[in-house]
Amino acid sequence: MEIQEIVENFEFLDDWEDRYKYLIELGNDLEPFPEAQQSAANKVQGCVSQVWITAEPEAGSADPKIHFIGTSDAHIVRGLIAVTMAIFSDRKASEILETDEQAYFGELQLSEHITPQRSNGLRAMVGRIKEIAKQNLQAA
Repeated sequence: MEIQEIVENFEFLDDWEDRYKYLIELGNDLEPFPEAQQSAANKVQGCVSQVWITAEPEAGSADPKIHFIGTSDAHIVRGLIAVTMAIFSDRKASEILETDEQAYFGELQLSEHITPQRSNGLRAMVGRIKEIAKQNLQAA
C-alpha cells in the first residue's frame, strides 16, 4: 500500500480508536516475515517491542531499489512498521535517504498519539532503514 493511501484513510477516520484499529489491520497485512530471519542481526535496537527488519536490494545497481520486510511482537508496532514500509520499501537507496518521513508522520499525527517509547522505536526503525540504504549506495 502506498503512504498517500494510508494518509487519506487516516483522514477519513474520525477518532484515534478507529485509527489504532486501522494501524493494527495494516500490521496484519504485512508481508510474511520468515521466522529464521528473526535474528539478532535483523533486530532493531532501541525498540521496546521486538522488531526485525530485513532488506533485499536490487542486484547490480549503483543506486538499488531496496525491498524491506519487517515484523514485531506488538500489534500497533506492526502497524507502524507497515506505515514505514509504505514510505520506504521498493524505493531507490538515494530516494530513501532524501525522504522526509517526519512530514508523513506529521500528516498522520503519530507523534501526538503514540507513546514516547513507540516514537523512539519508530526513529530506530527509520534509522536502520536509512543506514541500510546508505550501505547499499556505498557498496555500489
